[in-house]
Amino acid sequence: MNTSVRLGVMALLVLAVLGVPRLADLAPDGPDVAPPKPTGAQEVEVIAVMVDQDTQQPTVLLQGKRDKRSVALAIGLAEATGIAVPLQGVTPPRPLTHDLFLTLFGRLKVTLTRVVITDLRDDIFYAIVYLNAGGPELQLDARPSDAIALAIRAKVPVLVEERVFDKAGSSAPPRRPSI
Repeated sequence: MNTSVRLGVMALLVLAVLGVPRLADLAPDGPDVAPPKPTGAQEVEVIAVMVDQDTQQPTVLLQGKRDKRSVALAIGLAEATGIAVPLQGVTPPRPLTHDLFLTLFGRLKVTLTRVVITDLRDDIFYAIVYLNAGGPELQLDARPSDAIALAIRAKVPVLVEERVFDKAGSSAPPRRPSI
């Protein structure tokens, strides 16, 4: 056997015993580079309506579907009821305010398409409801608690902007209602 054949056989034996190296094993050592962070709003799930044990304030807990980050919004008692009722699958004997709005939207041929919690400033959350009436999309400023209550009833997505997750995660929980 000549030298090149011997080297080839030895290389095959090494590969058979040790396995084929991964591409990462062949790359030069260097700092690990994290993939870029997704930007924009992400859809959230409304996890629960509960009472914050520190503040005794009703709170709605949202969790991102993409990265599982959570954000808690302090809300009022009436707003907590408006969110908790449809979350629990309860139909009240008389329509609540959010039910009335959705009935009105339906009769006017307006569709709620999504709600987005857009910002957190001075412990106050801000949201926009997106409506479609057959023409250009309409955007209305709304309290997040009302927007969430409408979205749950209409079965449309609730989204939270990345900056809201960032701001909520870096600040203390709000001490007053942030509806």
